[in-house]
Amino acid sequence: MQTKRTFILGAAATLATPMLTRAQEAPDRNASSFVTQKWQDHFQSLGNGAILADITSRALHYWAPDGSYRLYPSSVPMTEALTRRGYSQIVRKRVGPTWTPTAAMRQRDPSLPQMMDAGPGNPLGTHAMYLDWPAYLIHGTHDTRKIGRQSSSGCIGLYNDHIAELFSVVQVGTQVRLL
Repeated sequence: MQTKRTFILGAAATLATPMLTRAQEAPDRNASSFVTQKWQDHFQSLGNGAILADITSRALHYWAPDGSYRLYPSSVPMTEALTRRGYSQIVRKRVGPTWTPTAAMRQRDPSLPQMMDAGPGNPLGTHAMYLDWPAYLIHGTHDTRKIGRQSSSGCIGLYNDHIAELFSVVQVGTQVRLL
């Protein structure tokens, strides 16, 4: 004969088992699964720095010209169709960026504004670094739920404090690879 306590513990364990199994099988979808990278695997030299945006692990790696290293969790494009991969570079930087949705974004969501000034509602966050590919940026976000997820229309997003830190050390001309 089971005691009330044994019954309750047994029932709790039975109910928790499927949740524990699912947690072990599928990692948190809002957490980056960082994969260690070496700049030498992606760039000929460090030059004035290098940025690797790893779409699969949802992480942005930065190597300064002196070889020092920083790693940031990031948001990545929602779909493979929105993802661009290859080599680029930072061509412009802006504090308090304005946002102009692309034609494709407006087609998907006609309610989007023509343009949005800097501020709390702006999806580019507090800082933006523009790549030499039109409409592709590395930028901040006010919506912290997006970090670690497939949530962008092609850009790489960072927490606002992380983009501010990166912005302060990255130079225009820094090489970038989206992998």
